[in-house]
Amino acid sequence: MALSLPAPFAAATAGLVSDARPDVAGRLPGMAGRRTPTPQAGTHPIDSGTCRIVRDADGQGWLVEINGVQSSHIDLDDPLRLEFEYMRQMVAVIEARHASADPLRVLHLGAGACTLPRYLIARFPQSRQVAVDVDGALATLMREQFDLPRAPLLRIRVGDARAVVESLSDHSRDIVIRDVFAGALTPRGLTTTEFTEQVRRVLRPGGLYLLNCADTRDLTLARSEISTVAAQFASVAMIADPAMFKGRRYGNLVIAATDGTLSADPGLVKDLLAGAVPAQIRMDAREFAAGMPALHDQN
Repeated sequence: MALSLPAPFAAATAGLVSDARPDVAGRLPGMAGRRTPTPQAGTHPIDSGTCRIVRDADGQGWLVEINGVQSSHIDLDDPLRLEFEYMRQMVAVIEARHASADPLRVLHLGAGACTLPRYLIARFPQSRQVAVDVDGALATLMREQFDLPRAPLLRIRVGDARAVVESLSDHSRDIVIRDVFAGALTPRGLTTTEFTEQVRRVLRPGGLYLLNCADTRDLTLARSEISTVAAQFASVAMIADPAMFKGRRYGNLVIAATDGTLSADPGLVKDLLAGAVPAQIRMDAREFAAGMPALHDQN
């Protein structure tokens, strides 16, 4: 069973703090009049071990650690604040493709504190989010501590990410976001051709698949993942900071894929460069992964 938490490489850095604000005193759509509880700092038992909740450095948000690994950052007053760079990169791609009124149907594989679902609800008020997490106790704890939006805005489904994807109807999602880790790596069952075929089946025509890939300096895993995704989708791009592409450090690389088109739109390029860690989008993903075999369940 995969543990749903961002990779340890995704350290919290000063990310995006948007000028756009939620509708009522920092609250999300549909939450006006609800009193936000103060999270209980400390260590809490969960199914997979322990969850530690602590104040962040500026005292405005909260950090969530799972079994000692930094998993999520959440600002209860500003759902549009993103501290993890890979999340900022993902939403930049989404915002470059969609208007705020679009009724997006988004599947999040890996829930944690639901930072990305909260952001997308605030930015796309007509959207509906389903977040999947294998750890039921963690999902309950996050709802209790952070007063997460309720259905239909956000549904949290407890279960194995692959099994959930395989259970969904064809062409039922506009976006699928894979952000699942067991320790430092994504479980293999969520990286293979067979799984990627299921994601493509679930996505609507022109839908977007976003992957958080954590890798070492040689980027061998990232190349294998890109090769696997590129065999299933017409357009593939990759996003990371220049040092990552040059093999100078390990970290997170975002892969974006669609059966429609992707482009290095000037607005998207500008947004990616505006982060605390400026990032590049590269459209030469196939060339980057040349020679790497696609991953399969049996190899």
